[in-house]
Amino acid sequence: MAIEMATAGVDGLGDVVGALRDWQRDDTPHQLHPGDVGWFWRFGAEKAAASIRTWRRDGAIVALGLLDEADLIRIAFDPAALQDAELAERVAADVAEPERGVLVAGKVFVEAPPGALVKDVLFKAGWNLDEPWVPVRRDLSQPVPAPELRVDVIGSEEAHERVTVQRESFDGSTFTNERWFTMADGIPYADARCLVGRNQLGESVAAVTVWSAGEGKPGYLEPMGVHRMHRGRGYGEAITVAAARALQEMGASVAYTCTPGFNVGAIATYEAAGFVRGEDLRDLRRDG
Repeated sequence: MAIEMATAGVDGLGDVVGALRDWQRDDTPHQLHPGDVGWFWRFGAEKAAASIRTWRRDGAIVALGLLDEADLIRIAFDPAALQDAELAERVAADVAEPERGVLVAGKVFVEAPPGALVKDVLFKAGWNLDEPWVPVRRDLSQPVPAPELRVDVIGSEEAHERVTVQRESFDGSTFTNERWFTMADGIPYADARCLVGRNQLGESVAAVTVWSAGEGKPGYLEPMGVHRMHRGRGYGEAITVAAARALQEMGASVAYTCTPGFNVGAIATYEAAGFVRGEDLRDLRRDG
């Protein structure tokens, strides 16, 4: 049967999240995670649905993509279909031709997991490798020590603290209390926690959101930040250790995230927290 691409409806978001959970593997951890959809959900279920593309064969989802930006699609595959030639050609055609309504014309980017044949198809079609991203991961088979920082799991009453740290950690952040509640109402957040680290005065100094994909599957950190007024004191390392510990308690097999290769400070923080740097990952770029 032919492969069909469609925009996910709100009613289909449960299937999307379920597929992403099923596809998480320790040996291929660096593809779109339920937590990516969960974090995007802060914009609302309707926008999340409109930003997701599904590719189905015989009614089953075999690949899906999240339009994180108008010029970036992040694609995940059923692990059994990573080298499926028919699927790779169809996905490549859908993202390469603006009239198909996936990506805009001009300069665009495609993220796909390591080992996905679609990357070879796009590269042969003239797409280029973009700047490196660095994956980091921590094995959770051994106990994770308690962080040297008081860390609280944030609920609705403290949501404003999580929001404040986010806004003070990232220039141009548009996170708001309303968006936190929208995110927390999303399907993926049932398997997530927001953590806030506090200094000795009780001030919120660092925060992270952790996302589980289920027992024995890779868990994801997205995002993690330290309040700009409290940097340089080891709080980033401490909240990252807390994130790994929380994911271990939630049954995750590993904790992982990715950061741009130029962000040497973030990479050093993750490594100090016991995460191991992996081989660089690169998106595909069409210069247009």
